[in-house]
Amino acid sequence: MACTLLRRLACLGLLALAACTHSDFRPDYPRVPSTVLPVKADAPLEAYASRITAQHGNDSGLRLISDSNDALLARIALANRAVHSLDLQYYMFHSDATGGLLAQRLLAAADRGVRVRLLLDDLHVAGNDDVLRILDGHPNIQIRLFNPFLERNSSMWGVGKQFAGDFSRLNRRMHNKAFIADGAMAIVGGRNIGDEYFDADNSVNFRDLDVLTVGPVVAEVGQVFDRYWNSEQSFPIGAFHRKTPSPEKLAQLRKTMGASARQFSESGYAQSLVARVGDLAHEAPATAWAWGTATYLADDPEKGNPAADGKDLHMAPQIRAWMDGAQQRLTLISPYFVPGDKGVAYFKGMCDRGVEVSILTNSLASTDAGNVYVAYASYHVGLLKAGVHLYELKPDARRGRGGSSFFGSSSGSNSLHAKAMVVDEQHAFVGSMNLDPRSVHINTEDGVIVDSPALAKALLAIFADATKPEHSYQVLLDDKGSVYWQAKEPGQPEVRYDHAPETSWWRRFKVNTGGLLPIESLL
Repeated sequence: MACTLLRRLACLGLLALAACTHSDFRPDYPRVPSTVLPVKADAPLEAYASRITAQHGNDSGLRLISDSNDALLARIALANRAVHSLDLQYYMFHSDATGGLLAQRLLAAADRGVRVRLLLDDLHVAGNDDVLRILDGHPNIQIRLFNPFLERNSSMWGVGKQFAGDFSRLNRRMHNKAFIADGAMAIVGGRNIGDEYFDADNSVNFRDLDVLTVGPVVAEVGQVFDRYWNSEQSFPIGAFHRKTPSPEKLAQLRKTMGASARQFSESGYAQSLVARVGDLAHEAPATAWAWGTATYLADDPEKGNPAADGKDLHMAPQIRAWMDGAQQRLTLISPYFVPGDKGVAYFKGMCDRGVEVSILTNSLASTDAGNVYVAYASYHVGLLKAGVHLYELKPDARRGRGGSSFFGSSSGSNSLHAKAMVVDEQHAFVGSMNLDPRSVHINTEDGVIVDSPALAKALLAIFADATKPEHSYQVLLDDKGSVYWQAKEPGQPEVRYDHAPETSWWRRFKVNTGGLLPIESLL
């Protein structure tokens, strides 16, 4: 995310003198408040949720979704089975094969009477919202944009001149991810909607984590969704267009989406999913869920308003207080990890009092944000001297090499995108929040904390597998205090690298040069 945003900011110096923006924005466009619909017993998802939660009191149930294919299937299953409402909140919703398929299922749900509310961050929507505008014309579909660009122009020029004139606001993005069906079940985690998040991209696929939830925590997700939906930062997509799409355009889009879905169903990717489609339809028993006291955390939407921003709007202090409780072990997974001097001191304090701190992040070879990696790498020595165990994911980690389903089976390279934490093999967090300045101070984030040894154990198993020598490099210090990377393939001797493994000198030169810019606070 940081890499994409910074690329868009690269031309700001040239654009600062740009002329005033032309806009079709209508500030008087009606914004009618709405809330999550009441949970109804006639909804199949609610009937299922009621049955499996009946013996668990105020505990919530969570199922970890580590497999990318399962992540897509879970969303399709919820969209297909919903009968009253679907509420979705995402940072990115691509119009590729999997994004198009899910959009088609949302349209099908709306056609059978389901109310669909879709809240998207506008960074990747502005100038690319024709299809969304047509969908918004459906009587059962409402689409809103968070922290919008007033000019609907996706070019570097169009985006850049708006950043130049309104940087403090437009720099703040909604990074939350939530999917709520009939108020009965919800998915929260790190995945956006797009091929690279569902193992369907032939070049790079993100390794990510979600949790499917039932029980009291679902209502908390819905309440936060409503706060974002009705906030001053969220605008109906119709406010940015003078013309209303005709019903004929919706009818044509329905045909186009149906044809694309049928074509997609014939692909090898889709065929490989057929045997697994029944996961939710089979209604897994309560024993298949991890149960515990769960809390949904989210930044207040006012964090997106620079004039109102204050520490009381942030979820980071709650995460910090939760991590403070570690007594034996703190395990962190963060694709974009920039601890800063304060973070290094914090982890040193943990290690000094006997807590084992282990962190998995991206290697330079696997990351999509080289500038973030360079900022993180500047803290290698401090973290290692403090006693932190550091691991960096290899770009070619594979399920076929002994890895779990977390690694998928596509031919593309891997990039870590999961955000998870485990405290003392008892408490677990899964969400959208990276351990970097952007997530902590600038963007809005969300996630679920649960007191559940079962879920903690599942996350630790993924961490243990991901940090095996065949899947990750371990970052170490030699006796001279120099950083090196250690790797090992099955049946092969250990290999030492004195620079970032599997990267060219040109790649290292470019990111190190970029690292000279004073932009760490934006990463």
